[in-house]
Amino acid sequence: MDAFYASCELLRYPQLKGLPVVIGGGRRKEDDLLGKLQAAYPEGEWTAETFAERLDCIPVDFFPRLAGYTGRGVITTATYPARQFGVGSAMGLMKAAKQCPQAILLPVDFERYRYFSRTFKSIITDIAPLMQDRGVDEVYIDFTDVPGGQREGGRVLARLIQKSIFEATGLTCSVGVAPNKLLAKMASEFNKPKGISIVHEADLQSLIWPLACRKINGVGPKADEKLQGFGIHTIGELAARDLPWLTENFGKSYGAWLHDAAWGRDDRPVETESEPVSMSRETTFERDLHAVRDREELGAVFTRLCEQVAADLQRKGYEGKTIGIKLRYDNFQAVTRDQSLPGYTADAKHIRQVAGQCLKRVDLSRRLRLLGVRVGSLVKAGTVAAPGASYSEAIANPPPEVNDHGQTQLLFPLD
Repeated sequence: MDAFYASCELLRYPQLKGLPVVIGGGRRKEDDLLGKLQAAYPEGEWTAETFAERLDCIPVDFFPRLAGYTGRGVITTATYPARQFGVGSAMGLMKAAKQCPQAILLPVDFERYRYFSRTFKSIITDIAPLMQDRGVDEVYIDFTDVPGGQREGGRVLARLIQKSIFEATGLTCSVGVAPNKLLAKMASEFNKPKGISIVHEADLQSLIWPLACRKINGVGPKADEKLQGFGIHTIGELAARDLPWLTENFGKSYGAWLHDAAWGRDDRPVETESEPVSMSRETTFERDLHAVRDREELGAVFTRLCEQVAADLQRKGYEGKTIGIKLRYDNFQAVTRDQSLPGYTADAKHIRQVAGQCLKRVDLSRRLRLLGVRVGSLVKAGTVAAPGASYSEAIANPPPEVNDHGQTQLLFPLD
């Protein structure tokens, strides 16, 4: 999907089309926008009852701008006009404010994005049932046996998918067609937005080899830095290195994968069913928080994260037996701790209690910028027998433990 979150917002605010817009920061607070409108139009032109019906009438000048933004927020996505200023996903909002201060800042609305995600995926499976979910805004489709799917090398089917999604939602997508998932992923980025790109095996040298190695899904910043240290900048230069050299310098498994990727080889099937390994929630604070001085605020955040993870598990029908936490300190150092249970749970209170035990094993004397909770080792709910009373008692009455730093108390409240 093209700039998915931003595109969902532009459906709500069509007056922002063609403008630089970024999505990110804190939670949606439409009351703030309503308050500004009511102050500017005291005659009652804007009311809470009519606000939702008149979103497309809000003057552009009333939307908040990036200029002067202060805080820890990160961009989730940006419209294409904003990307022309070098603003993009995962960039800090303060940095983006320097590069594009005139950009309009909108908060995230995950409920809305999930709705459109379910809608466009349902449309696709009606056309091509073999679909692999790749997150909220991306899928793989195997159209080998779709009637007419091979016409014009897949272009006819791609146009049908684009047209069907747009007519139902008003959203656009880009499609990459190729012999395998690796090449299709790269092709989908060639002509955004609203593009269709077809890559045949014979196109490897002309279309794929000139690309930077980072364009390969699976080559991250560290691997790319190491490749560049060897003078390897493009996929073609990577393909020129033989397999023994790659395995010697990058390990047997990853080196072999790099060799296959450079030559466009990928035998992974489109998987219509996949089980999640874990579910997690995390938040980055607007300011660094301290476990003692900000105990009440951190406790509330911690509880909310546990409740959100529990709700995710219950909504999707899973339980887990490994519960963990993630902290990032003010110096950006990250630590994780986890604990495995004798049984499985999706209960918010149980998750909160065990995650609290994990906190006893980390240094809580330093200020925190991020807190996260994770539940892993997932199984479908009800497929494993419930644990006995000893399990429940262990959860409710955890033994006192001394952590790595000699702290015996839980600094976040557990109730």
